[in-house]
Amino acid sequence: MQPLEKADIAAFREVRFVLTDMDETLTYNGRLSARTYAALENLQSAGVTVIPVTAAPAGWCDQMARMWPVDGVIGENGGFFFRRGRNAHAVERHFWHAADDRAAKTVQLETIGEEVLHAVPAAVFAEDQPFRLTSLAFAQPRDRTERELILATLRSRSADVTVNNLWVLGWLGGYDKLSMARRVLLEHYGLDVDTERGAVLYAGDSTNDAPMFSFFEHTVGVCTITKYLDDLPRLPRWITNGPGGSGFVEAAEAVIASR
Repeated sequence: MQPLEKADIAAFREVRFVLTDMDETLTYNGRLSARTYAALENLQSAGVTVIPVTAAPAGWCDQMARMWPVDGVIGENGGFFFRRGRNAHAVERHFWHAADDRAAKTVQLETIGEEVLHAVPAAVFAEDQPFRLTSLAFAQPRDRTERELILATLRSRSADVTVNNLWVLGWLGGYDKLSMARRVLLEHYGLDVDTERGAVLYAGDSTNDAPMFSFFEHTVGVCTITKYLDDLPRLPRWITNGPGGSGFVEAAEAVIASR
């Protein structure tokens, strides 16, 4: 992991897609700055396709897909892909699970959620749980032991799990950020990332970004990634000076300058 400021920006000339985590990668301390928002728009103006890939709930992702200068949003750690429809006020929704499976998965998730609350008294649903369609989110406990108990209980119910800086997350389906990104890029943009890994730059900040850091050639961690180094099997190639959105701006500016 090297400082991004020391990178040869010519290496980013092949980047046509910027995928990025949202919470504490585009935001910092929960806020999105005007400068970071402008960086998203500047990437689009430079001809780069921009897709946040986030654990955030469907309710947030719907708004992002409608109004932000992005080309689409992969949400709930890979559960769906939303993008603006042909009608400026419409949103296309594509889910990992087929339509006839989603209702059953929803019921199963609700049951698992109640079982976790019963088994782990310290567990509390995240405030955004009512806005989720494909996942469970529990508020991140301060005590690591409590976090591990929540994870263990989710796993015992055959749920997929991960954590980030805000939530302990569970879902059903065997997917993650990378598998949904692979599907979306191929089906909607004609990009086979297995043969063109260098066409994508990924920016992130925490543990649930691990699949992306492990796969893509161009990976950037904003500086707060240092809190999670022990939990990452492979570190991002570059690290920014700034945290959150200011770090993302550094990555966006490097891609744009490479043009």
